[in-house]
Amino acid sequence: QVQLVESGGGLVQAGGSLRLSCAASGRTFRSNAMNWFRQAPGKEREFVAAISGWGSNTDYADSVKGRFTISRDNAKNTVYLQMNSLKPEDTAVYYCAARGHYLIATTEEDMNYWGKGTLVTVSS
Repeated sequence: QVQLVESGGGLVQAGGSLRLSCAASGRTFRSNAMNWFRQAPGKEREFVAAISGWGSNTDYADSVKGRFTISRDNAKNTVYLQMNSLKPEDTAVYYCAARGHYLIATTEEDMNYWGKGTLVTVSS
């Protein structure tokens, strides 16, 4: 069982930056690929970024490429999402998710564990 707790959300002006963190329980963190998803008001949840168990591979949604960076610290059982050049359309609840495999996947169906989410609001 893996428990995930997100933090770092908040209110930021357009063009600003935030860094989200997701702390994971469990002793085999490096065996889990980690993802960030988001759900904007009135919309379905969507993939944002993914990182493999050892951090050697990453993947991003086209909408965040060049602005967001996913990283992980396996010694701290933590995954991060650095978000730069934020836009109002980035406003959403951001969810951390863990896959029961070290290889990247980008669909919700491939995730095994979910955090409760952290709200990011970008004002114009």
